[in-house]
Amino acid sequence: MAQRHSLAHGAVLAVSFLACVATGLELSVNNHAADFTLSTEPGPAISLSCLVHNSSQAEELLWYRGDGQVGLKDGNKVNISNICISPVNESDNGVTFTCRLARDKSVQVSVILDVQFPPRLSGEETLHVEEDKDVTLTCNSKSNPQAQSTWHKDNQNLTLQQSRHELYQTSEIFQLSIRKVQKSDNGTYTCLVQSSLGKGTRDFHLIVEDKKPVFPKEAVIAAVVVVTVTILFGIVARKDTFFKVW
Repeated sequence: MAQRHSLAHGAVLAVSFLACVATGLELSVNNHAADFTLSTEPGPAISLSCLVHNSSQAEELLWYRGDGQVGLKDGNKVNISNICISPVNESDNGVTFTCRLARDKSVQVSVILDVQFPPRLSGEETLHVEEDKDVTLTCNSKSNPQAQSTWHKDNQNLTLQQSRHELYQTSEIFQLSIRKVQKSDNGTYTCLVQSSLGKGTRDFHLIVEDKKPVFPKEAVIAAVVVVTVTILFGIVARKDTFFKVW
């Protein structure tokens, strides 16, 4: 009985010891023991190195890109693990890479990539719009940090009219809407997108065309009816002639 008690007591001590060891385990990524943000730019490769601290045994490590697990070679999993992101591109901005302890995934360190790049837009577009119609000019541009947009007309700052012009902006879309365009709206509109890292432009050549004449549907239908009735009366009036011929 005493022996069983001693064994049970020893098991409790062993579990407590293991818990203590597990609690003391720490990870670091690039010498950061807590989550952090890593600023970089498109192009050059970056390396992330995960290291186990306070461990008395071999510990397996796991890497995740977002929610997806990264495949690692056998020699790159125990106590220290490295991954390389090459090349870094704009789509990596905001992506989280996480190193986790395999036997206790609550032990982890995450790094968020802050990929910085200037606005990228160029080119031109020609739009033909009928007079009195509405038109929307749209610039699509990504950048980090987020850019601001301004609009010019014929190389001059565009004077916005509250009743006719409307601006819309998100992190990737810059729009200028013009209500009921007039001949005076003809010209080249330039979207200038600028951040602390650079700028980009796109031209829109707006051509306002004459308003097309509108024929009322009712008038067209009435005209068709009149023509049809006239033809029918003509046929009826000349039916005797038709019968004589046949």
